Amino acid sequence: MNDLRQKLRIKEETLKQINNFIMKEDNLLVSNLLEIVEKYGGVDKINLKAREARKLENLMARLRRKNSPFVKDLEWLIEQRDRGAFISIPDYRRKILGDKVDSMTFDESFAVTLEISACNFFPWVIEEAKRAIAQQDLMPARFIRVRSMKEQIEDNEVLAFAAAMQIVGASYVETLDTKGTSPGPDGLPVNIHLGGPETITGYFGGVGMPNEFALKWVDEFLHYYTEYGIRQVLNTNIGSVLLGYWLYKLGIDIEFKISVYLGNDNPYSCLWTLMTAKLFSRDDGTSPLVGFNLSNAVNNKTIELSAYIRKTFDFEDVVRIEHHIVETYKSIVRQPYDRLDELLEIAGHVKNISAKHEGGTLEIEKTREHPSDILEYFISKKDILAQGLMPKLTLNYLDKHDAMNRTAKALTKRGLTFIAARKLHKK
Repeated sequence: MNDLRQKLRIKEETLKQINNFIMKEDNLLVSNLLEIVEKYGGVDKINLKAREARKLENLMARLRRKNSPFVKDLEWLIEQRDRGAFISIPDYRRKILGDKVDSMTFDESFAVTLEISACNFFPWVIEEAKRAIAQQDLMPARFIRVRSMKEQIEDNEVLAFAAAMQIVGASYVETLDTKGTSPGPDGLPVNIHLGGPETITGYFGGVGMPNEFALKWVDEFLHYYTEYGIRQVLNTNIGSVLLGYWLYKLGIDIEFKISVYLGNDNPYSCLWTLMTAKLFSRDDGTSPLVGFNLSNAVNNKTIELSAYIRKTFDFEDVVRIEHHIVETYKSIVRQPYDRLDELLEIAGHVKNISAKHEGGTLEIEKTREHPSDILEYFISKKDILAQGLMPKLTLNYLDKHDAMNRTAKALTKRGLTFIAARKLHKK
């Protein structure tokens, strides 16, 4: 068997050919990317602008200049944080375990990141914070957003959300407009064969960024990176994944998470993704791939094998494996879908994993007049308000918050650990 295994070895000459291809001066695949980078002033200027745009004081100043009502909400959030209104981790554990907590030890090296998706509107963060204070719940350490960037610019939510995440101590991901659903950020169709959610299966089938649109995705990212400091974005296409690796290798401090829509549903597809990340990692061993959302179909064995690959490539502390615990009730998975018990089985031996909550618990969803539906991520704010959906969508989001806290409670009862919003819940 060892002799047979040797046949899989990659020749150094083959790796040399790949490098030579990338270095070719007439290689338009690379040259077209470099032209976009130069358009924004080059690597150093790009990173400098992003760091300045991302500073909390600058975000708040921009909101004040716009007379945004979100300033008052953000100031309230700061006040609640500073006065210790949110439950501490020790107090939370005592709340769940009672005096039993005194005889327990918690291994933080296997802490599960509490993640919620999709938090598409800034006011939802405030409503969630109010609920967390009232119920002595936990706030997420990671938020995923799937909302039109163009819309967010118009109502200043892109600024408010960025500020909120720094206040609470959470990471977050934005979804760029250059994706399979149309139109793109310039108003033109991203894919002429798609007409929005009603033809979304074509998008999921892997045709979400045809022809030149992978480069347009880079252009859009660099715009929001330099103007608003947005560093971490969703990645749904293998072409833009590769370009993300290249941007990072060039020196631009992009981060991205791979979406569940990309379909990494077996260990071999995960190897392909992580192998490419390793090939284009920086000299310090880091990669822009910080979140790796496997398919909803994966089982624990696939997660464990993916973690084995990740550890072998020295990515255990770099790449978070993100796994849906619950999904929206409609339009993406066949219900019942609830992976909490499976999470509890692996949480004690797979490091750097997140528990993603994209729906409420089944018991709650079944009682809702308007259960959660992933296709509603694609409805414009204007249409949401016109149809009177905002209160219903807000309730759907708070159901996700409750589902996330169910996970935290279950982990705690098992003596397992979690990561909640770092600046709200003191250790």
